[in-house]
Amino acid sequence: MAFEPPPRLVRALGETAPDADGWLEKLPEAARQAVALRELTVERVQVPGGRSSLVVLVRRPDGTPAVLKLAPPRARPESERAALVRWAGLGAVQLIEPLTTEGVLLLERLHPDVSVRSLSEAKALLEAAGTLRRLWVEPGDHPFETVAERTGRQAEAMRARAAADAEVAPLVDAALAAREELLAAPPEQRLLHGTFRQSKVLAGERMPWLAVGPDPVAGECAFDLARLVRDRVEDLIASPSGAATTRRRIKRLAESLDVDQERLRGWTLFRAVESGVRARRVGRPQDAELLLEFAGWL
Repeated sequence: MAFEPPPRLVRALGETAPDADGWLEKLPEAARQAVALRELTVERVQVPGGRSSLVVLVRRPDGTPAVLKLAPPRARPESERAALVRWAGLGAVQLIEPLTTEGVLLLERLHPDVSVRSLSEAKALLEAAGTLRRLWVEPGDHPFETVAERTGRQAEAMRARAAADAEVAPLVDAALAAREELLAAPPEQRLLHGTFRQSKVLAGERMPWLAVGPDPVAGECAFDLARLVRDRVEDLIASPSGAATTRRRIKRLAESLDVDQERLRGWTLFRAVESGVRARRVGRPQDAELLLEFAGWL
């Protein structure tokens, strides 16, 4: 079977950085080797798939359905492996990898086409928040990247963009000021999903909903929850009451998960501006416009 990377993956990796190590070129052969080594039967490549990895639906030698995931070093797959081991299936997809191969994960099969986004907005937020709560555990011994480290890199890119783009400078300044204030006195650290949103919560057999695709980071819970606040941002922007709905969402999520409301608002601002500036930089003006308008409400 051909293991050609889906266009969405090729496009997304091309936006973030050149394929200096030739990972995309080597991917078909790496996938064939990973399948052969584990004696897997391939059903199909998941399309459109993710933006940072190749996902292949497979069956193990005993017929059990599973997912084979191959990710480049820049996606930090070994950090994902460590987080999945730490969670041990509680709230997250189960790692079932009998072999350890760099950049390759063998995972339990969920329902790849059924996420909490299929539910009504209120129900989706409730289920997603409940799933996220289960993931917030002590980081353990693994040296996960911290929120300060990750957002520090992002802040440098934001400053560079603001220096060349006066239109985004006021929002960047506000986001960077919020970050500095938030990092001055952070709460107790937890292991965070890192890129949590409704589409990252899939239906399963073992539990109704399980998180997938973490980019784990150690830090305060409000950082993790901030990405969930802007879910379905296109619907929020299209609504005359979008700003008010966003404020209510922040209040409701903060109260339901025992997170400080102002800290959640601050991280929501930073993450929305960072995503908007990045979208603008890589040539996705429509996404950038939505995200920056959303950030302006905060």
